[in-house]
Amino acid sequence: MELHEEPGIGDRIARLRTRRKLTQEGLAEQAGLCVDVVRKLEQGVRRTARLATLNALAKALDVEPSVLVGQPATFEIRSDGERPSVLALRQAISPVSDLLGDEPDPEDPPGIAALRASLRSTERIRRDGRMGEIGALLPQLIRDAKAVARASTGDEAAAAHSVLAEAYQVAATTLAALGKEDAAFTALERSMEAGGKSDDAHLETVGFSSLAWVLTKQGRLADAERVALNAAERIEPGFRSPPVELALWGVLLLRAATAAVRLERQDAVRELLTMASAAAARIGTDRLDYATPFGPANVGVAKVNFLVEMEQSAEALRTARTVPELQALPPTWRARFHIDRALAFADLHKDDGALEALLTAERTAPEWMRYHSTSRRLVADLRNRERRRTSPLTELADRLRLDG
Repeated sequence: MELHEEPGIGDRIARLRTRRKLTQEGLAEQAGLCVDVVRKLEQGVRRTARLATLNALAKALDVEPSVLVGQPATFEIRSDGERPSVLALRQAISPVSDLLGDEPDPEDPPGIAALRASLRSTERIRRDGRMGEIGALLPQLIRDAKAVARASTGDEAAAAHSVLAEAYQVAATTLAALGKEDAAFTALERSMEAGGKSDDAHLETVGFSSLAWVLTKQGRLADAERVALNAAERIEPGFRSPPVELALWGVLLLRAATAAVRLERQDAVRELLTMASAAAARIGTDRLDYATPFGPANVGVAKVNFLVEMEQSAEALRTARTVPELQALPPTWRARFHIDRALAFADLHKDDGALEALLTAERTAPEWMRYHSTSRRLVADLRNRERRRTSPLTELADRLRLDG
């Protein structure tokens, strides 16, 4: 199944602005932007915008940022003919059977060990960016974990609820990455409920961390920052805290900083990054807890992302060269790092460097990149600037199934 490019950002902005009976000047005023930004986006002179700009426009138009960006709604058909989709994940997190009553399952539920193994495998697939496999496997994992939780008591039920909470977390991050923040929010609610019945005290913290990220994707930046900071304050580690608690705290600080940078609060970003860097230095090396990495490499990657967001592109590229042990991070984290490098190169009109970084990102996580809206927008923008009919850039656009 080919992905067909939807109308561009400018078309969406113009349509929503007209529907809300706003002039370009009125929209710019409500968003706190220069009218020239709105005009150039609608005219197609600019085909991309900073996330801070998109968030401001989305808030003024009363929509989620993903509505302006546009993202593929379904996964690709796999070679075996299956068509896993967003619908499958929606059905798994909000099944009609919860309202009508479950039909008997002809199979016995799996054991806890098998359930945990399935969860670890699914988390690895998500980190690798293999989106089609997630759509095929995750719904069944959620059903299995629910079945075990219902059929069990005591410690086994608590363990099953732990797996279920983490499975819902994977669903939430996948759906948010595909621009389905409403379903992601529902998955997080399910995760928090399951986590409350689990045997893992850290799951509540992980839930708040994911909630902050989903709220950021929704454009609810102040809410995202408040959720992350409140959770970080509750678990602030001490001198003797174990590494997992330092890592969870550090991730919350980075979540808060992500919201702050899009609110253009640069002093807060620097302060949060300093604290996260100190936590990473205490840990010493990147570790992976609850499917999320944290350590010196991830903090370095985050710093590059923040510099790009703050339009400090030259500094972002200099910082990118100093990120330690990049290979310690999962493929999707590394790919996003290279996308940030590409954005910085493009901002400096160094399109050859941008293309090289994009190709590196594609080699790192090819399937993930086909669904990553920022990657698709950047490739479309660079192709619009290029005059050659055939080039590595146009070939990349073809692989990403960009029309036009």
